[in-house]
Amino acid sequence: VVGEPVAAALAAITSWLKEMQGSNAAFLGLLLGAMMAFDMGGPINKAAYAFATGLITSQTDPIYGPMAAVMAAGMTPPLGLALAALLFKNRFSLDEREAAGATAALGISFITEGAIPYAAKDPLRVIPALMLGSAITGAISMWFGCQLKVPHGGVFVLPIPNAVVNLSPYVIAIVVGTLVTTAALFFLKRPVEAKATLAPAGAR
Repeated sequence: VVGEPVAAALAAITSWLKEMQGSNAAFLGLLLGAMMAFDMGGPINKAAYAFATGLITSQTDPIYGPMAAVMAAGMTPPLGLALAALLFKNRFSLDEREAAGATAALGISFITEGAIPYAAKDPLRVIPALMLGSAITGAISMWFGCQLKVPHGGVFVLPIPNAVVNLSPYVIAIVVGTLVTTAALFFLKRPVEAKATLAPAGAR
């Protein structure tokens, strides 16, 4: 009852993806990238990831393009935040700046959840910036026909022979998305106000 309709739907999606070229493929990458950054490990992020992993594990005709877009787009939120915290110190608290190194390490490892603490403190400004950078990353990856044949690993899979198709454009997609995220954070986030230390009443 369930298996045949699901198999038919997957076959239809697979056929549709095969026909996607140029701007159509870029739009899919745009959508998947935005989904990866929307909740950073939540159900929408996991839906995009499950979609991509389902395509690469197909026994008959695997498709690797969406997996490349999803992993690249999942790396840019923590990477962009870490770079922004390093460059624009007045827009981040001391704790956020001190955590930038760990956040970058999570980013290169494809652990999008590293961005959650930053987003939780300022969601209305941080999340749109992250979605913008990830959407552009996914679009670039799909536009250039990048493919990824493994479901995880971050930058550590890049040196593996044949793991990534079109490696140079793939790296460019990650770098551009990170820079876009960083720039968007600069424009959207407000400077953090220094808290004045008040002396106790009667103190000299």
